[in-house]
Amino acid sequence: MRIDILTIFPQFIETGVDFSVIGRARRNGLVEINAVDIRDYTDDRHRSVDDTPYGGEHGMVMRVEPIARALNHLGACRESARIVLTSPLGKRFSHSVAHNLAGSEWLVLICGHYEGVDERVRQHLATDEISIGDYVLTGGELPALVITDAVVRLLPGVLGNQVSASDESFTAGLLEYPQYTRPRIFNGCAVPEILLSGNHAAIARWRRYHQLVRTRMLRTDLFEELNLSEQDQELLEGGEPLNPVPDKNNCVRGEDS
Repeated sequence: MRIDILTIFPQFIETGVDFSVIGRARRNGLVEINAVDIRDYTDDRHRSVDDTPYGGEHGMVMRVEPIARALNHLGACRESARIVLTSPLGKRFSHSVAHNLAGSEWLVLICGHYEGVDERVRQHLATDEISIGDYVLTGGELPALVITDAVVRLLPGVLGNQVSASDESFTAGLLEYPQYTRPRIFNGCAVPEILLSGNHAAIARWRRYHQLVRTRMLRTDLFEELNLSEQDQELLEGGEPLNPVPDKNNCVRGEDS
């Protein structure tokens, strides 16, 4: 997969994609990620990418010409690439959207800035608009990095354990179950005994139960979209299988170990 990120801060992007899973995927040739400096496609000595808006509003608006020139130079158009504008007007980013984008061979992300981007970028250049949430950021670089991270880790071979990718939060519309590692007891709170039992079927039921309960409690919107199986309904109706998740009012006291 190829990802080009159009930005006025290419160093920001290069730093963000140079570490961890994404950086390793780049070095292993599983994905090509390029930071494209929009200022390289301006036509004045000040390398201006913005101008005052028509109509007399405050602030500055990103110009359409440098963005169009950058896309033309790359050879990217609506027929050859998914061209995504990061925008508060866009579709809310989610795991399913990331999966959809991961099926593309070529992804171009346009990082917005200032008071917005010339409307003609939306109308004539972009194929998609994506928002990562209802809040204001300084620019589109962070959303572009979020989208890149979520998409790249779904590509074949990027994660060492593909089972891990299919078992994470949101993959099946559920939040992840509680996770524990050493020590067995910390500050008087013990790991649920069922996870130490070696009974894999019982552990699977325990984990599934807590996925369902967590999602119902914390993300009602996701839970309402689920098509619960008979086994899931029985789990929820039957209550917590075996050990509860410890909290500050429900801890097994003992020495840390």
